[in-house]
Amino acid sequence: MSKRVYEIARELNLENKEVIGRLQDAGEDVKSHSSSVEDSVYERVFGSGTNGAANGRSAAQEAEAQEAREAAEKSGHGATIQEAPAEKPVSEPKKGRSQKKRRRVVIDASARNRGARPTAAPAAPREQESAPVAEKEESADAGVRVEPGATVKDLGDALEVPPTRIIQVLMGLGEMKTLTQTLSIEEIELIAEELGVKVEIGAVEEPAPEEVLPDDDPADLEEKPPVVTVMGHVDHGKTSLLDRIRHENVQSGEAGGITQHIGAYQVESDGRKVTFIDTPGHEAFTEMRARGAKVTDVVVLVVAADDGIMPQTQEAIEHAQAAGVPMVVALNKIDVPNANQDRVLGELSERGLMPEAYGGETVTVPVSAKTGEGIDELLENILVVAELEDLKANPHAPASGYVVEGERDPGRGPVATLLLSRGTLNKGDVVLAGTAYGRVRAMLDYTGKRVKDAGPGTPVEILGLSGVPEAGTRFEVVDHERLARDRAQQAEEKLRRQELAQGGSRRSLEDLLGEGGMQDLNLVIKADVAGSVEALKEALAKLSTDEVRVNIVRSGVGALTDSDVMLGSASDGILLGFNVRPTNTAKQVAEREGVEIRTYDVIYKALEEIESAMRGMLAPEEREQETGTAEVRQTFRVPNAGVVAGCMVTSGEIFRNNRVRLVRDGTVVYEGNIASLRRFKDDARSVREGFECGIGIENFDDVKEGDVLEFFEIIEVPR
Repeated sequence: MSKRVYEIARELNLENKEVIGRLQDAGEDVKSHSSSVEDSVYERVFGSGTNGAANGRSAAQEAEAQEAREAAEKSGHGATIQEAPAEKPVSEPKKGRSQKKRRRVVIDASARNRGARPTAAPAAPREQESAPVAEKEESADAGVRVEPGATVKDLGDALEVPPTRIIQVLMGLGEMKTLTQTLSIEEIELIAEELGVKVEIGAVEEPAPEEVLPDDDPADLEEKPPVVTVMGHVDHGKTSLLDRIRHENVQSGEAGGITQHIGAYQVESDGRKVTFIDTPGHEAFTEMRARGAKVTDVVVLVVAADDGIMPQTQEAIEHAQAAGVPMVVALNKIDVPNANQDRVLGELSERGLMPEAYGGETVTVPVSAKTGEGIDELLENILVVAELEDLKANPHAPASGYVVEGERDPGRGPVATLLLSRGTLNKGDVVLAGTAYGRVRAMLDYTGKRVKDAGPGTPVEILGLSGVPEAGTRFEVVDHERLARDRAQQAEEKLRRQELAQGGSRRSLEDLLGEGGMQDLNLVIKADVAGSVEALKEALAKLSTDEVRVNIVRSGVGALTDSDVMLGSASDGILLGFNVRPTNTAKQVAEREGVEIRTYDVIYKALEEIESAMRGMLAPEEREQETGTAEVRQTFRVPNAGVVAGCMVTSGEIFRNNRVRLVRDGTVVYEGNIASLRRFKDDARSVREGFECGIGIENFDDVKEGDVLEFFEIIEVPR
């Protein structure tokens, strides 16, 4: 058993500071009124129980305090003079009895004291108070659920106690709070202990709203384009296959040649439109693939003929089967010398996908994304499977569907890619998507062409939302913007409560590597698109172990700001940026607060580094050391050299062998090497702050006035 400092102070009628001082004089590490003191320490410092030297020393003080209480009660409320003797039983038990009931007697006395004020008769309040006390003791066994971050008023409502009583308890603990101020988890537990009520800290579960299925008239239903999701393992050729189908190349635009977020495209075959969704293949994107399966009509499972079924292939099969979506298997890379189609067909049959060649129903099409062989047959089979599904939707109903992707564009604001499952979306409609809402200002198809409306099964990009919606969120068209705003605010409040309920103790990465026991690694995550945020959260959550738990304190879309840095500082967390950069203010605040910021362009690197850090097996760290920054003032096109940026060096010094990162409105546009560095017409090895220079960037010409160039070198730092 142990006691808190404030309990000892109340028992011995001493000030908290005096008790802390005596314990510190005895060599005990006591820091606040809520610190715990073991019984053995209590007996050594204060004597056993409340008798002996401690009691003798405080007898006079107790008498004086008693007289002062009685005088105060007489002057304020004469009806409660009889309550003064209630203090005496506190010092009667002498044989190690639990102090909880003694505390409850004192607290109940003060509660009666408060309850007696409106009336003149002292007996009535005492009788009325006895029933609520009994109810509290009964409810203490069940426990009251309280959300983290609850205000004083929220806690009073949850415990069925007037907020003024909560404030009184806090004042007794040396804390001053108003009705609307939030309480920490420790404060909630202390207040509950004072009131003799058992509490559980966690989110109050709310029933999820049931989605009402549309009841459309069969006469209103029309055929819609099938939505096809391309799934499969890493590097099995999903994006290359789509490139061949769409006759364009997007693969080179992805960092590391790996699809980082979902893209929605539409193609036409035999006069019929087909919508394709390309999902990443790495296991980090399980949630994104699950979302893709939720909105899709047909799944194209890409399996490399030379590799067979891999872990992500198995996950894709499970997602499609769970969603009840028909599958078409594309046996890719049949042009590779060691391709073995029969082995892949056997592996498919082992997993319940019996190929047509073996007498089953699973359509398998040999294809080569490289040569284009089998592409036409694949499209034909997709349309045949879609016909069998009889895909229809009501284009005359209010539009609804799902958010495929969301990002914050520096020039256009929040941008969301929507996939309509029902109804027709028109320019000017009011859209509600989770916590984001707004009137559609502009609508673009997958080619970037502006359109005025979009029907079921069509992917469109819309502008005009109040914020960036999370990928996978269901959207709908509502009648009024005011209704959309109210519902979005409700969703935001619910999300805030869920984030507060995650809680988590405050630890830094250094603490993780240096301390034993269960630790939390707090992370603030920002990315360029919402899909990448979800993928990072899902992947990092899987890294949690018995010793280390990953706790996502905040996640969002956009540049890392000073607000993110302050949150990281408050939670002893680390900031992770994916394809985004910190603002200049954020860098300054991070340096002042000692907050670590790490940025990545491929999710694998982020996962590997965090996992290595958690294992405590860190190799020498390759760290970026910024040498200088420059601002683009003017651009020139030079024959045989491309675009040269006329820059002013705004900080530090830049060197010819530096690497350069081009940042536009807080977002990384390009990273590479310096092709040329000149002062006037002469080559320069370096340029210092305050001087102008001309800079050419290797293999990159899309430089604009106002862009910021960050110059850095890679150094190895032992960990």
